[in-house]
Amino acid sequence: MLVVLIILFMILLLMIGVPVAFAIGAASLLYIFASGYDLSMVAQSMVGGIDSFTLLAVPFFLFLGAIMNTGGITEKIIEIAKTMVGHFKGGLAQVNIFASLIFSGLSGSATADTVALGSVLIPAMEKEGYDKKFAAAITATSSIVGPIIPPSITLIIFGIVTGTSIGPLLIAGIIPGLLLSVSLMIYTYFISKKRGYKSYPKASVKARGLSLYKGSFALLLPLIIVVGIVSGVFTATESAAIAVLYAVIISLFVYRTVSLKELWNITKESTFESAKILIIIAAASVFAWVVTRARLSDTIADFIFSFTTNQYLIVLIIIVFLLIIGLFMLPSEGILVFAPILTPIMIEVGMDPIQFGVLMVLTLTIGGASPPVGIMLYIVADIAKVRFMELVKEVMPMYVPLIITAILVGFFPVFSLILIDFFYG
Repeated sequence: MLVVLIILFMILLLMIGVPVAFAIGAASLLYIFASGYDLSMVAQSMVGGIDSFTLLAVPFFLFLGAIMNTGGITEKIIEIAKTMVGHFKGGLAQVNIFASLIFSGLSGSATADTVALGSVLIPAMEKEGYDKKFAAAITATSSIVGPIIPPSITLIIFGIVTGTSIGPLLIAGIIPGLLLSVSLMIYTYFISKKRGYKSYPKASVKARGLSLYKGSFALLLPLIIVVGIVSGVFTATESAAIAVLYAVIISLFVYRTVSLKELWNITKESTFESAKILIIIAAASVFAWVVTRARLSDTIADFIFSFTTNQYLIVLIIIVFLLIIGLFMLPSEGILVFAPILTPIMIEVGMDPIQFGVLMVLTLTIGGASPPVGIMLYIVADIAKVRFMELVKEVMPMYVPLIITAILVGFFPVFSLILIDFFYG
């Protein structure tokens, strides 16, 4: 009963706008005071939670996303996408989705994806006759792939919180990310056919080759990360450091779109963002100690199993729960609070923790394109100059392919584990 009250207290604090680190910390302290534990373990848990070599990947990938967002590669990515899928029905909308897929392999952030591509593609789509609400909606939903495809900061956080191997987690997100993009492209095909959105002429082999050549330096970045991790040449943290060095070199000396002054500003911004995440992780480490000490996962598992032992029904319940949580919490916050609780339950059900990590990130990130938190929706609404509720109405049908993708990932391990079996089996 005490633990239930503490969780309700934490959720209440989050709903009224208390910063997540303070909400988690206050709930944890309440349990510790009520249970009579020594406060010294708070400091030990917080320091131990962030004293991790693996955790260094987070600030590196944050810096990487920031520099690639301002490094002058957005136009090159759009040109590659246009030559590859621009001839599909709904040409520029398909380009939007495909460009998000490519960009996600560079930034690992849905927000960076939305800002970088939305500021260019939403006005362009409007100019070509697309409804600006549709242009904004497809930009927001396609950016969900950002935290799924490596490099993924949220998958790294899941790995740190649950002790799951980071390298396989990153690789496991590739196919679900592709599946998500394909499902949105299919939806876009039918809606574009219905509304009469036009397509581009099919690009020649020469045009495709030229666009790939111009963007080759940027496209090498995700290959460096994935191949390095899979081959065992370096860890996820080392791959992040190498990727940052590579991004700085191509931005300063190849594309020449970032000055030393801008690089310093990017460093400061990414440092502040890293500090925010580290503070949350430190607080979440105390909460994880509380979860373990109170045997909360066992209590919830017993409660669920008292109703049903059907594996698929339990997975469906967890998917619905995470979708609801995603409406009110950012993915990283949801992972830090609920991953320590839910992961043992899903392992007991028979789900691989790597599969659950991908499923959890995917379902929580859908919340990023859902009200009331929906940060991507607010970004694209501002870019497109549309009313928020009008945008929500346009986005609603797009949840169908998104949720279907989440169900496929949750019910069929092959989508998240086949590459793991291939590379690590």
